[in-house]
Amino acid sequence: MEAATKPITKWNANLYDDKHSFVFKFGEDLVDVLNPKAGERILDLGCGTGFLSNLIAESGAIVVGIDNSADMINKAKTTYPNIDFQTLSATDFSFEKPFDAIFSNAVLHWVLDKESAIDCMYKNLKPGGKLVLEMGGKNNVSAIINALKKVLIKYGFEENTKTQIWYYPSLSEYTTLLENKGFRVTYASHYDRETELKDNENGIKDWVKMFCNSYFKNIDEATIDDILNEIQQELKPVLFINNKWMADYKRLRIVAIK
Repeated sequence: MEAATKPITKWNANLYDDKHSFVFKFGEDLVDVLNPKAGERILDLGCGTGFLSNLIAESGAIVVGIDNSADMINKAKTTYPNIDFQTLSATDFSFEKPFDAIFSNAVLHWVLDKESAIDCMYKNLKPGGKLVLEMGGKNNVSAIINALKKVLIKYGFEENTKTQIWYYPSLSEYTTLLENKGFRVTYASHYDRETELKDNENGIKDWVKMFCNSYFKNIDEATIDDILNEIQQELKPVLFINNKWMADYKRLRIVAIK
């Protein structure tokens, strides 16, 4: 996963694979949209622990996976040693040989410097090359974030609520950014995707702990635990459905051509 600017989200690769595998599992049908072919050079931008990079490589494509988390890249290299994985930022990467396609799943909403990321993607694609991406869209996980901020304020940590770690654009906003940089958008969708969390007991707590740790800067562990319990309790009437925790995901899926 990519976190482009401070505050930096600390990634736990094992927790990611154990409790949050839905991130790459939902990306499997995005690989179908990519439709990789043998011999194509494909960049997996924000490859995480490499699951989707490997799925793309099974087509016979030549895959390079990049991520700015060394922990994620180290696990990817160990799990899939035949794939080229590199620790690089989404806003600052360059390859001598351009790619036939760039693939990015659940990454670009972590990149606050979105224009630099789009510049890099454009420069590293061949003319006619394809960009296939999915990211958080406008109002993604808004119920969770609203509850998080409400509880932080209750505990006296209003300053922490000003943390900005995500960029969740509308469809028109992001497609306009792509078009202004020279891409031709051929498909775009902004859709709801309620997402079941793995742990029926602590699903929301686990999610917040994994993805929102930047909000807990300078808060002691005992207090964090109290805050997490209260956030989960706050969300139970809304997101605990049929005895399962659900996250209120809203996604952008876009295909564009250079």
